[in-house]
Amino acid sequence: MKQIDIYCKNNQLSKSYPAGMTLEEIAQDLGIELENRILGALVNNKLKELSYMVYKNKNIEFIDLSHPDGRRMYIRSLMFILYAAVREVMPGVTLKISHGISNGYYAELHGLESEVTDSDVFAILEEMNSIIGHDYPFEKKGYPTPELVGLLKQQGLSGKAHLFEQQGSLYSFAYFMNGLANFFYGHLVPSTGYITRFGIEKYYDGILIRVPHPQDVTTLMEALPQDKLFDVFQEHKDWAEILKVSTIADLNDIVMAGKGGDVIKISEALHEKKIAEIANQISSQRDEVRLVLISGPSSSGKTTFTKRLGVQLVVNGLWPHMISVDDYFVNREHTPKDERGEYDFESLYAIDIDFLNQQILELFEGKEVEIPRFSFQSGERFFEGRKLKLAKGDILLIEGIHCLNPALLPLVDKRQSFRIFLSALTQISIDEQNYISTSDNRLIRRMIRDSKYRGYPARETIRRWPMVRRGEEKNIFPFQENADIMFNSATLYELAVLKKHAEPILLGVTENQEEYSEATRLLKFLCYFKQLDESEIPPTSILREFLGGSSFVY
Repeated sequence: MKQIDIYCKNNQLSKSYPAGMTLEEIAQDLGIELENRILGALVNNKLKELSYMVYKNKNIEFIDLSHPDGRRMYIRSLMFILYAAVREVMPGVTLKISHGISNGYYAELHGLESEVTDSDVFAILEEMNSIIGHDYPFEKKGYPTPELVGLLKQQGLSGKAHLFEQQGSLYSFAYFMNGLANFFYGHLVPSTGYITRFGIEKYYDGILIRVPHPQDVTTLMEALPQDKLFDVFQEHKDWAEILKVSTIADLNDIVMAGKGGDVIKISEALHEKKIAEIANQISSQRDEVRLVLISGPSSSGKTTFTKRLGVQLVVNGLWPHMISVDDYFVNREHTPKDERGEYDFESLYAIDIDFLNQQILELFEGKEVEIPRFSFQSGERFFEGRKLKLAKGDILLIEGIHCLNPALLPLVDKRQSFRIFLSALTQISIDEQNYISTSDNRLIRRMIRDSKYRGYPARETIRRWPMVRRGEEKNIFPFQENADIMFNSATLYELAVLKKHAEPILLGVTENQEEYSEATRLLKFLCYFKQLDESEIPPTSILREFLGGSSFVY
């Protein structure tokens, strides 16, 4: 029998096995024990299930719930169990998983004739626990696509079925659990018994699915109140429904019908209308508000939004002056370091808070100040003669990740400021039970911008992204509910446009690089979109900040 060589990264051992051994068998033979139960493995830096049979020499790393890929496997499997439970206790009701919020995932029960009650939640939870207790296997099976599409339609999964139809494949795969079919665009854990920690509770008109904490998987993430963020999600859900573009399949239909330009125009018009409304709100408070603070995570489009808001404020008779908090970085030798000993540019204390407050107060007193610049190359602040003095009708627009943190401007009267939070809250879903992560949307934007303007390969952006996300969770998201208003910078159409730019740079990530698994996942995700031409995107669009072709100077 043919022998293959396996190198296991977990224990740094090499061993020969008969071809056709499963990953689960190899893990057992090697005695691999992780902090939590093994969920899957990276095989040559590509995620595989434990049932995967190995026929060639491979490098293997077994993963558990603490690994990002393991976490995704766990959550996908949990969603399948939730789908099965809702179907069992509420016949005729469709589970629609909408988006991530409050450290969990929001789902609606479409077709329920009354409001969700605590007893409804309890019944679903009881059925989920029953399914988990039976330890049903998740089995991946291939079918001729028309046959699988018919099966999915029978189960009421029309959006998923239509997306499978659009792919044009002869054969397609789905997962089966206790006789039910579904697909979650990624690997699942071996069986329902692997799902041991979760929670569900009533949340607005639906339910909140709670999941383990990434740093301590023995506890669930705290469900935080995020009323303003929820309102923004609902507003844009309404927009999507007005345009009849709720899923990727809906968007693909429009693109294939040659009407993609209409979605671009309407999406951009909705953005412009919202920005104009924000400008009107600020202008109505012109006697008190002298400062607009604009915050948001990486690649949310803060810079372009600030410039577009400035235009609308001029229309309202206010003259804006834009300042970036990044120009108030302390010199490199004073920059705080993180637990790994690396410079922590995401820290609030990487900013010269005293100097920033001093200059703003002097401006409010009618004094002239010289606004600094910061060189990221030299790591030093410098001045180039940019003088500023506020006249009647002038207003400051300050943009930066810390702008909603009260500790940034402790000396400024809160009544003098108007606070805005931006994020790219993806408005369409993959299908009924698969939402699109806002983090993925921003990561794709950032990869394109890093490649185009900074010369960074996708591998480098992917490598840095977990660090960026940790900084956001610590320094940005805890303060987002401080906003007076939130703005969603995502558009309905953008992933169909970004696809063309992202795919070539993602293909540059090679199998021998640790980032290969993430690149492969994103490529698989993007393959479901039909490509949309970008020529009709206006030069003032937020997307132009990432694609190029903006009429604004950055």
